[in-house]
Amino acid sequence: MRMRSRWLRFLAYERPYLIMSAASYLLAMGIFYADPRTKWHADTFFYGSLLWLAMTALFLAYRYYRTERSIAQMDDEDSEPLSLEAEACHQEMARREIGHIRAMNEAQAKQRDHYDFIVSWFHEIKTPISVLRLMQQTNMDPRSVEEEVARIEHYVDQALYYAKLDSFHQDYDIGSRELEPIVKKVVKQHAKTFIFKRIKVVIEIGDVHVHTDSKWLEFILSQLLANSLKYTGEDGEIVISAEETDGEKRLHVKDNGIGIDAADMPRIFNRGFAGANGRAHMKSTGMGLFLAQELSRKLGHYLTCRSEAGSYTVMTIHFPVHHDPYLNALTGSAKASG
Repeated sequence: MRMRSRWLRFLAYERPYLIMSAASYLLAMGIFYADPRTKWHADTFFYGSLLWLAMTALFLAYRYYRTERSIAQMDDEDSEPLSLEAEACHQEMARREIGHIRAMNEAQAKQRDHYDFIVSWFHEIKTPISVLRLMQQTNMDPRSVEEEVARIEHYVDQALYYAKLDSFHQDYDIGSRELEPIVKKVVKQHAKTFIFKRIKVVIEIGDVHVHTDSKWLEFILSQLLANSLKYTGEDGEIVISAEETDGEKRLHVKDNGIGIDAADMPRIFNRGFAGANGRAHMKSTGMGLFLAQELSRKLGHYLTCRSEAGSYTVMTIHFPVHHDPYLNALTGSAKASG
């Protein structure tokens, strides 16, 4: 039954050849019949037809044999060259196989990243919850309670924005936005940490407008500021400033904290990279800067970092003047719909 099905599919594939062959034979017979100088005999047409059928059957048998042989030899690199059709089919199958393997690898990598993030997130959020429970029993300073609650809110926001990363194109509102109100709003969100650690904040923005989405930019800036606060000691200083050039506008977040090791600098924006500071001082998901960079790129911005271990760190958000921020959002939308 399977053999018959394959043979019928083969005949369907060879249909153009059969139609062309039959048309050519009938055209030749028609010309032969219409020529008054030729004496027509029905037996001649009958025997000619039988001969045509026999030749066609032999041709189809040979074609079927070659097709089956080509299929059997596809995985054999030492075999003789395939027919053009079989070679094209083989190349297309190889291309699709590579595409499927790449897609599976990407899906598995993303799944592993999600799993690693969730495990790390659970471990990290357990710390402030445990501290809060301890505080309930020891009546510790209320300011410490507020700090731990703020940490929980930060981790929850991080998980929420991580979940939204692939659906960014469905939730954005890009327009001309004034930087200073956005900066002041984010600083106010971290006010308790500034007060608790007695860290001085200096804002030097001026009248600078950028094309961005306020909500997503607030999250990006919040990640940068949270990092600065985390690694800046008591009585430290954080300076948030802006500058404009012909090609772009920049927003800087500079702290005089512990800085970043030179060996860690090339990887600070990698997914899940905590670095020496994250491992030595406190557990970290290593997702904050990764999320900030990914969201910046989706908005048409990008992040850079300058740092000296033991001295300072400057995180910079770049806003290219001639870049259309809608381009990245529309690209993400097209990929999602595709």
